[in-house]
Amino acid sequence: MNSLYVWKEEMQKLYARYAKYIDKVLQLILGILVFGMINSKLGYMELAASKYVTAGLTVFFTFLPSVYMAVAAAVLILLHLFSLSMAVFAVTAAVFLMMFIFYFRFAPGTATILLLTPLAFVLKVPYIIPVVYGLIGTPVYVVPVACGTIVYFMLHFVSSSATAFKGSAGAEGLMNAVTEFTKQIFTNKEMLIFVLAFSVCLLIVYAIRRSSFDYAWKVAIAVGIIANVVLVVSGELVFDVHIPYGGMIGGNIVAGLIAVVLEFFVFTVDYSRTERIQFEDDEYYYYIKAVPKISVPAPRKTVKKINERQETTTLPADEIRGAGEVFDRDEEEDQQDLQRMIEKELEK
Repeated sequence: MNSLYVWKEEMQKLYARYAKYIDKVLQLILGILVFGMINSKLGYMELAASKYVTAGLTVFFTFLPSVYMAVAAAVLILLHLFSLSMAVFAVTAAVFLMMFIFYFRFAPGTATILLLTPLAFVLKVPYIIPVVYGLIGTPVYVVPVACGTIVYFMLHFVSSSATAFKGSAGAEGLMNAVTEFTKQIFTNKEMLIFVLAFSVCLLIVYAIRRSSFDYAWKVAIAVGIIANVVLVVSGELVFDVHIPYGGMIGGNIVAGLIAVVLEFFVFTVDYSRTERIQFEDDEYYYYIKAVPKISVPAPRKTVKKINERQETTTLPADEIRGAGEVFDRDEEEDQQDLQRMIEKELEK
């Protein structure tokens, strides 16, 4: 297990070093998926649906804040809907305007969630969104999650009913199309189920995650998954709509796995070493629970040096004999010096 913690810290250091570049790569991938999804599901304006337009938009908005990508995605949707029907375009533009008013008022800086939510629906894993953002977000994240859910169901309805809105000409035909489209959007029972379920699930996960009891994150993940299932099934029974159970169960399993991985990287603590501190001042009593983070230092590599084998050389016999004579002569001189020192001491 320690090796996993060491690997996690190495990954965190790597991300901290190259965060600017990694974030841009992730934003590039997000742009490809978002603009590609819009053009594949709609594509009514041939010029805007071009792969070159998709690539150009992706590259350009990669180097800007994500809110600009969200605005560009909304404009691209409106261009396609304008080519389809003026009525659909007008209603969608009004809905987008209200969404951006709520977004800039309550949840600025959460444009990534606004983009990821409809994308998660397209990828058949929408249950990830409320669980993950309940763990790392705040209650205002309900706004982009709800708006992203509405956007997905609007696009899904338009793509599946496009032929019904083509050729609506004249004032009467335009008004009928506006009325029908508005009715279909705001009375979509499946959309209402997911908006309510995801909003409540996100708030539940957030509330439990913020609690101080042990293993709050794990409990929040488990309760969030259960809340997803219970709320969606309850909505299905109340509104009498069919939601595939296989996708719901599989999506929640994926959500749980991703949430556990997220907890490993974001909130790794050792509850066995929990400390509780109590102190007071003139006005308050303070009760503090301190839970240490798990931090495993990377093992240091030690290199043991082995002495090199000393090479021996063969000397000629006369050199050895000469060296021996020098050694003997030095030894005799040392003995004579020692003897003279002793004699001087005795004379004193």
